[in-house]
Amino acid sequence: MTGHVLIAHDLRGTADLALRRASQLARQHNARLTLLHVFDPKIDQAERERIEQALDRSLTEFAPPGSQLRLCQGKPAEGVLEQVQQTGADLLVLGAHHQRHEFFSGTTLDRIARRCPVPLLLVARDEATPYRSALAAIDFSLCACTALHQACLLLPSEAAIHALHVFESQKNAAESELPTQRALIDQLLHDEAQRLPPGTPTLSHEVRTGSILRTLQEHIASQHPQLLVLGSHGRGALSQALLGSLAQHYLHKAPCDIFVVR
Repeated sequence: MTGHVLIAHDLRGTADLALRRASQLARQHNARLTLLHVFDPKIDQAERERIEQALDRSLTEFAPPGSQLRLCQGKPAEGVLEQVQQTGADLLVLGAHHQRHEFFSGTTLDRIARRCPVPLLLVARDEATPYRSALAAIDFSLCACTALHQACLLLPSEAAIHALHVFESQKNAAESELPTQRALIDQLLHDEAQRLPPGTPTLSHEVRTGSILRTLQEHIASQHPQLLVLGSHGRGALSQALLGSLAQHYLHKAPCDIFVVR
């Protein structure tokens, strides 16, 4: 369960979007919330005080009572990952960026996602109401199943999560192998549902053939899920690193909020 939410704030507008979502989740789960900012060691005292005041305003405006502000200095990725460990957070929240930025640049974001020991939520949409719909990319890897399980625990019971397995096969083999794939995914989702506690979201699933990236994009475009759930590393026999590449793609081109689990 989510007991401590850590939101890393970089002073951009998208970080306040992320703070609003982190605050909503903290209220939903009755969890502690910590707002973190990693300082550049080169800034002077006056700039540090200006930044601290801005963060205090955001915390007062958006966060639940009792939320804490935590400041440290260093390199962004290392500072965030260190604070995840030190604070005992079990969810890390970041704001998405559609342009490169010194703080959460592409390399920094990749490093955080690759090494983060807890689920990572990248917030791209300005929505502060509880999640109602999610799409989970599922394969036979432990990582993908863990991501689905964690998403079921994160979302409220009124939400719906749709698990999508995309079967990539040779064109002439796909039709004959599809029934087997469907049977395997049916059993996998049945087993996963048995592991969930009462009061978790409605879980549905399907199997499609084709390119996984294109199929996910088509589903997102037509169904508009609020959240995309991904494992950061696919280790299944049919997709050695498939979800790893997907996570990297969607972290940098987020069409909705992205939930990534190792």
